[in-house]
Amino acid sequence: MVPAPLFVVTAALCTQSGQAVGKFLFGRIDPSGVLALRLGIAAAVLLVIFRPVRLPRTRRDRTLVAGLGVAVAGMNLIYPALWYLPLGIAGTIQLLGPLSLALAGSRRLPDLLVVAAVAASLWLMRDPGAGALAWQGLVLAGMSAVAMAAYLLISRALAPALGHSGLACGLVVAAGLGVPVGLSSNGLDIFRPSVLLIGVVVALLSAVIPYSLEMAALTKLPASTVAVLLCLEPVVAAGAGLIVLDETLSVQRWAGIGGICAAAAAATVRRRSVRH
Repeated sequence: MVPAPLFVVTAALCTQSGQAVGKFLFGRIDPSGVLALRLGIAAAVLLVIFRPVRLPRTRRDRTLVAGLGVAVAGMNLIYPALWYLPLGIAGTIQLLGPLSLALAGSRRLPDLLVVAAVAASLWLMRDPGAGALAWQGLVLAGMSAVAMAAYLLISRALAPALGHSGLACGLVVAAGLGVPVGLSSNGLDIFRPSVLLIGVVVALLSAVIPYSLEMAALTKLPASTVAVLLCLEPVVAAGAGLIVLDETLSVQRWAGIGGICAAAAAATVRRRSVRH
């Protein structure tokens, strides 16, 4: 009864709100600790909710589940990126992965114009007058963008066979990669009640809810369509950064973020008109 695109939009709102709350934790634990809480709690919650009944039995399914776990862990590099960058900038860089996926291989003029608009928007986001953007953050956000594109492709391949059971198993793999790093870096600070409570909020908002909604959407929509819809996240990220973290961006950087969202919207409208 609920339109599948609405799942993706809701997932974007939850993801960026959760990431803003996660960055709020940086004063108590470092980014690897936030990453560990997010992945560990999300994996535990999804295992309880979905109780995987369709386990990966073939080599293909096991490979896809392992790949999904690696991709999810890679997407979480957004948290170390937030140590260096405002949420709106990091979120915009991250979402270039799905947009690149949506436009990959196309040589049609409208898609080339979208690419040109994205390039111009990225140039606007530089805005040296508002302060330099740390290269470490840009690299980490870029790696997260690549992982997000891989996550969409693997989820699309995994959804028909395993559905949410595959998602839960993939989160366990991701937690196995991220939790030890966070524990070694932060020790027992992770287990302080106040930190754990906020960690639960982060895991629910930025992992459990959006991953579940995206998996549901991927059973009904092509990965490229979901990718384009997810590219509306930069404005959500910038808004969450402003409201939750009081991160202000220059007018030029807002224009760059808006330009990328406009390019994504144009791509969405064009693809819909082509199908019909």
